[in-house]
Parts: sequence; structure tokens; C-alpha cells
Amino acid sequence: MAYTTIDDPSAYFQTTLYTGNGGTLAVTNGGNSDLQPDWLWLKKRNASVNHFLFDSVRGASKELNSNNNEAEASPSNYLSSFNSDGFTIGSDSDINGSSDTHVAWQWKETADAGFDIVSYSGNNSTNRQISHSLSAKPDMMIVKCRQSGLWKIYHSSLGATKYLVLSDTAAAVDNNSTWNDTEPTSSNFTLGDDGNVNETGETYINYLFAEKKGYSKFGSYKGNGNANGTFVYLGFLPAFVMVKASSASSYDWVMLDNKRDPFNVADESLYANLSGAVQTSNNTDFIAQGFKLRSTAAGNNGNGTTYIYMAFASNPFVTSTGVPATAR
Repeated sequence: MAYTTIDDPSAYFQTTLYTGNGGTLAVTNGGNSDLQPDWLWLKKRNASVNHFLFDSVRGASKELNSNNNEAEASPSNYLSSFNSDGFTIGSDSDINGSSDTHVAWQWKETADAGFDIVSYSGNNSTNRQISHSLSAKPDMMIVKCRQSGLWKIYHSSLGATKYLVLSDTAAAVDNNSTWNDTEPTSSNFTLGDDGNVNETGETYINYLFAEKKGYSKFGSYKGNGNANGTFVYLGFLPAFVMVKASSASSYDWVMLDNKRDPFNVADESLYANLSGAVQTSNNTDFIAQGFKLRSTAAGNNGNGTTYIYMAFASNPFVTSTGVPATAR
């Protein structure tokens, strides 16, 4: 059966670990396919510094921080280039401190993998429609004003009447001025007059994702507060999972991947909204068809709490030719 069109997820998403050298460093990916990233997300693992997000639309020199609402910056000695199979960074200690450990999450922009990056200027109008190139309805959108402003999140499990904030711990907020209470379509997304997404004279970046069977999934689940916890079906062995409580406040954006934790359980947690170093919590098993929560931590398995997630595959459960893949 034609289970998936993506047999090798490493062509579109990879997590790469590297150790800083304090100088110039070309980081090469290790996946089955070469990957030149269009969206690059860097975080130091062993110390408290910002997350740094770069993309090919704004250009390699410009960074944003998921853990704050500050304006885009162009610091020296950060990212110098996106390469054919990785990237090159400069000597700044935030992303290349000598002997420091770092993680790089990387995505390729292509409709084939359900990822598009859209830059636009605000005009403060309601019912503002902007086109995208996914050829599918987005399941998640991450919007940031490049001058300053909240990171506004659309997630299909919440719908267009609500939003989350990437840099905050708040629960989902019901608001009609962000997405104009209008669901995105296969050709465009709609904005209201909220200044965080559509202020006159401001410029914005939107990272849009559409679910691809066997490669990515965007959904929700309810925690049970049990160490033999909830199983979340994805249809693939995950390489990366980010989770956020949507029904309750004071919970962080939990980020797990299969490179920092190559064996179960995965517990080396970083948080998109925090600058802190790695913590060991939020125990989770990555298995052939999804992930299973192995912790009572409220960050991803609070009893009765609803969570949204985004997940990307290490390999599909079944290839395009019908061959079953194995768990780790």
C-alpha cells in the first residue's frame, strides 16, 4: 500500500548534535540524505542561553529567539551560511562556545514535506488573506513579528478561534483578532488586526506546516498523570516531538529528540520558551508508531490536561513500497 511518499525523513528534517570549537565551524549532518536547511533552530545544551532561529527567507545573518519576544537581530559571528548538508557558524559562544554541547534542529522548505516559510508586511486590516505554497491546509503556523511581538501559534487541534504563544506558558487563548476566526485553506491563511500578526509598517515571518502521513503529525492528547502513561499514535517512529499544554497555564513547551536520547527513555528536555540548559524530565518512549509517556510530569502528562504536539519522523511505520520499518 502507498502508506507514505517520504521513505527517508532525513531528506526534510534532521537533528544534529555538535560540540563548539570557539572559532569557525562547519557542521555536517549525518542523515541518510543530504539536507540544506531552510529553517535552523540552535540551542546550547549545557548552559543557559537563548534559542536561536534562522531561516533562508530572512537570510542567514538574521536570528530570532523562541524564548522571548524581542526584535530580529543580526549579530556577528553567528550563522554565516546554510550549506548543502548542514551549516557554518562563527565564534560566538552562544552557538559555538569551545567544548560546549549544542543541538541543531533543521527543516527543508518544500510542499513535498508540508513546510512553507512566508514573509509578509502587516496592514492592520481584518480578514487579511495571504497565500502560501503548501497546496494543503496548514496544521500548524508559527508567526513572529520581526520588529518585536508575541510568537503566535495556530494549531489545527485548537482551531482558528484560539492561539498559543511559543515564548510563554499560557493556555490557549480565545481571540478573534489573530486568525479572524477563519480556518486556513490549501491556498491561504487569514489574519485579523492583532498587532502581533498584522500591524501596519511591521514585517512578519510565518512557518507553516501541513501533516504528511508517515513523516509529520500535529495533534492533541489528554494526559493521565500515570508513569505507564498515554500512548500517542503517529504512524511513524519519531525523531522530534514538541508538546505544550493547551488547556492549562504554567506549562512549558517540551522539546525531545532521538539524537540527544538515542535510546528509550527520552528525557533530555529543552524548552522552547526557556533559555535554560537541559533538564532530565518528561520521560517518553519513542516507539515504532508514536510515543508513550513514561512520567507523571505535568509538562507532558498531567492528569486530565490536554496537550497539543508537533512531531517529525525518524522513519515511517511502513514505507511507500509496503515494507514495515522497525522501532529503535
